Amino acid sequence: MARMRGLYPIVDLDTLVARAVAPLPFAEAILTARPPLLQLRAKHQSPREVLAFLSELKPRCAAIGTLLFANDRPDLALLAGADGVHVGQDDLPLSAVRRLPGKLRVGVSTHNHAQLAAALADKPDYAAFGPIFATRSKRGAEPELGIAALQRASALANAAGVPLVAIGGLTLSLARELGRLAVPAVISDLLADGAEPGAVAARAAAWQAALA
Repeated sequence: MARMRGLYPIVDLDTLVARAVAPLPFAEAILTARPPLLQLRAKHQSPREVLAFLSELKPRCAAIGTLLFANDRPDLALLAGADGVHVGQDDLPLSAVRRLPGKLRVGVSTHNHAQLAAALADKPDYAAFGPIFATRSKRGAEPELGIAALQRASALANAAGVPLVAIGGLTLSLARELGRLAVPAVISDLLADGAEPGAVAARAAAWQAALA
C-alpha cells in the first residue's frame, strides 16, 4: 500500500443512524467512485450487526478492487474476510494484530507527532493523523491539529515510506491541498449535498476527481 492515492471514505454507522440514512445504499453510492479503501466504523452496534454488514460490504468492495477495513475489531475483520483493520491508540496493538492468522493489513490512528513517530517505527500499512480540523463525527475527539501539523506529519511519513491518511473535518474545498499531503479520510462531507444515493455518489466522485 506504499502508493495509496484517492479518497478514503468511512461508513460511520453512528453518523448515518443520527441522520436516518440507510447504510448499505450509502456505501453502494460511495463505491461507484471506486475508492482505494473503504472503512466501516461501528462504535455502538453489536458484533453480530457489524459482522453482518462487513459481510455484505466485502463482495461489493472486492468486485471493484476496493480494500475493506473494519474499525477496531480484527476478529470481525477476519470473520468477514475483510482486507484490513484500523486500530486506535487504545485498541489491540499492531504487533498483536500481525500475530493473528489471515495477514490483515493494519492502519493506526495517531493524534500528535510523537504518536505518529511511534506508529511509523512499526511500519503499519498506513498511519492516520488527526483530527486536522474540528469534527462532529467522533465523540470526545482530540484537539484539532491544523494544516501545518499535517505538513510535518506528511514529511515524517514520507521519510518512513508509510502512507499517511488525514482525518477530521475535511471538506471537498480543500481536497487538492490535502491530497498533496495525505490520503483524505472523509465521513460527514460525503453527505454535504444530501443523503440520497445520487448525491452521495456525485460527492464521492467529486472527491476522487479532485484527488486524481
